[in-house]
This record gives sequence, C-alpha cells and structure tokens, in this order.
Amino acid sequence: MQTVLGRQVSSATSFRSQALSAAPAVARGHAARPRHLVVSASLTRRPEDEVLGGKPLMNSMDDEASNALGAGAVQSYKPAPRSSLRMGLPSKGRMAEDTMDLLKDCALSVYKPNPRQYVAKIPQIPGLEVWFQRASDVVRKLRYGDIDLGIVGTDMFQELTDGDPDLVVCHEALGFGQCHLALGVPMTGKFADITSLEQLRDMPDWTPDTPLRVVTGYHNIARRFFAKHGFKHVVLLSADGALEAAPAMGSADIILDLVSTGVTLRENNLREIEGGNILESQGILVANRKSLLAHPELLEIVHELIERFDGHLKAEQFYSVIANMRGDSPEQVADLLLTAPGLQGLQGPTIANVYNRSPEAKNAQHHFYAATICVRKKQLYAAVKALQKLGGSGVLVQPMTYIFDEEPARWTKLLATLGLDPAQYGNGNGNGNGAAH
Repeated sequence: MQTVLGRQVSSATSFRSQALSAAPAVARGHAARPRHLVVSASLTRRPEDEVLGGKPLMNSMDDEASNALGAGAVQSYKPAPRSSLRMGLPSKGRMAEDTMDLLKDCALSVYKPNPRQYVAKIPQIPGLEVWFQRASDVVRKLRYGDIDLGIVGTDMFQELTDGDPDLVVCHEALGFGQCHLALGVPMTGKFADITSLEQLRDMPDWTPDTPLRVVTGYHNIARRFFAKHGFKHVVLLSADGALEAAPAMGSADIILDLVSTGVTLRENNLREIEGGNILESQGILVANRKSLLAHPELLEIVHELIERFDGHLKAEQFYSVIANMRGDSPEQVADLLLTAPGLQGLQGPTIANVYNRSPEAKNAQHHFYAATICVRKKQLYAAVKALQKLGGSGVLVQPMTYIFDEEPARWTKLLATLGLDPAQYGNGNGNGNGAAH
C-alpha cells in the first residue's frame, strides 16, 4: 500500500500524481505491498502540512521514526537517565476527568499543589511521579521510555503504537471513555442507498481521478482498515475539528471519527453503516515492557493498580444486601436462599446469628439470622421482593467499594506476556477466598 503524508493538494489528479511520484521513496526498504492508492492530505493548512526539501513531511508516529532513523528508530532512542518511575495521565478533556475520578474512587489521590503544574504524585504510591500530558504524548513517551506506564484511550493507543512490542496493555477495560471509531456516511445524495461497507467499497465513483475522500484524525488506523477491506482508491484528509461538517461542505465524502451516542452524526445528516464500526475504545492502562522487566518496583505498582481497578470495577456492579431471616438453623436459611433465583450471591450467602434482649430477659437471646448476599444493581429490586417473600425483613442495602479476588486474571496474563513466573509474583495467600468491603 503506497502512502503520501501531509501535503496539501488542490485536486484529485494531483493526489494521484504526488502519490505515484513519492511512492518509491516511501516504499523503500519495505516488502512488496498491494498496489492500492491510499493518500493522505490536509483540509486545513498547518505547519506539518508544509513541504520540506521537496518531500512531504511525515506526520504519523511510525513515519516520524522511519523518517528519522529508519526501521527500529524508536527502539534505538535512549531516554535520559532518571531515578524515579513515571506514570502519564491525560491532561485535558473528558478522558482526564474520568481518569481522575477512577483514581479517586480507588482511594488513590493525585496531589498537585499548583493546577498549572505538569507533575504530581500519588501519596499512596511513593516513588511514582505523575506527569500530565496530551493523550497522544502519553503514548509517544511510553514508546520512547520517558514514562513507564500511562492511561490512554484504546483509539489513541492503536493509532500511535502500530503494534510496537515494547508497549504492553495491563488493563484493557477501565470502564470509562466508552465510544467506538466508525465511518460516518451521508444519508442523502449518492450515499442514500449505501448501508454497508461492501456497498461503499463497490461504488463506481471511486477511481484514480476521483478517490473516496475520508476526513479523519486516525490516519494509521484508517490506512490499515481500508487496505484490509480492499479499497483501492482512498484519500485520507486531516482537519482540526468539526469533521462532521466536511461532507456537507463538499470537502470530503465521508468521515471516520469517534462516536459515542451518534447524536452528532444524525444532527449533521450522517449515519453509520454495517461493517463500518472499526474499533471499540475506552480507557486502558499500558506500560513499557522494558521498564516492567528492569524495575521490579514498577511491577509491584502495576500489580496494585490492577488489583485496585479490578476490585473497584467489579464492586461497582453490586450492592451488599443484608436481611433478617427466620429459620431453625443457618443451614436451613442458606438452603432457602440458594434455591431462590437471584439470591445466591457471588459464592453463596453468609449467615450469622442475630441477638437481642427483651426488657424481661437478663441475657441476649437469638431470634433471627442475618443473611448477607451480593446482588447485581440491575437486579436489586427483584432480589428485595424475593427476600420479602421468603420472610426476610429489615432489608439493608449498601454500596460496595471493592471486591478483591485471590489474584486478578489480568495480572497473571501480564506476567505470562512478560515471560515471568506467576508463582514468584503472587500475593502468596494460597487460598481462593475473595474479600468484599
């Protein structure tokens, strides 16, 4: 697949001529690729769109590295020596807010005395510096080794890493920033009857002189996607915001952008098509492989983060429900709950004696059993009604902060990815009991 990056052009014909003239230089040193025309250009003139020395300026992470030092450039880069471990967090936008909320919910307070500072710390994790960066820079500096771990969106990670083996996903579902990267196609005109990716690809309109014009901020993902699905004539355009307006203005045919609710697409007369959902995205925790292997203390920090995140995210799905139950024995009450749908809890109910003392009695007497179960939030009301039908009373409902398992599966998977023995890096508790708080 031949590419030309970053040049501002004025016509479809110049797109093709520039692509063909630049193809040998771009393709040099790479294996033979399908002869698909995928060109990149810009809708707005920016510094990176200028031409340098008669050649288009590279503007993707992979191309920056290739342009500078050839293959393996990122691996050859040596970060400045430092004694501290660093974590990169997004500095602006909804992703930044959601990241801070998650850390706060996990009892990890980010301490930054001055809101204008870029560096902070987490008192609960001594020795870890927190650096606030643009999401794209978090990924770049992870690749360079200037930071050791970070929180970013799946979309930015996939766009800028390009399969870099030195980056490892430690937690792939932090539960915030959910959206998806998708194509937005006009509802009217020549696209009125286009409802699938195959129909879009097979439209006779796309030729070397009139390629499909796609405006997006995700050129690397788009390039791979269109090549995979057999598109032969595509132009990738850049724009600084307001992508949804480009088709109506006539400056692009379709868009490729993040979609959350789809409202913005519909309000701009655009729709998604079958097969056009490219990537599901949310917040993820990623780390530099070399840093993990070189610093055992970083591994311990990642272990703690995974446990905190997993424990909290799991607990968010449940309520702790306590009800007074009548019965002849704890076993009888347990059997009653275990045979009722939705009242089994995570691993079964916990049954305890309930004592009280009447004015006439001198000693506390046992009258009820307290049954404690975990109930999914969506099933709470049905569970309460079921308890009442079984004679339950005084039902208490409490939120849950953490549900800790014996060892998170994500931690075990990370150790396997790093080639480390899980037996040497576990909690050492040797049991299968979880704890809920």
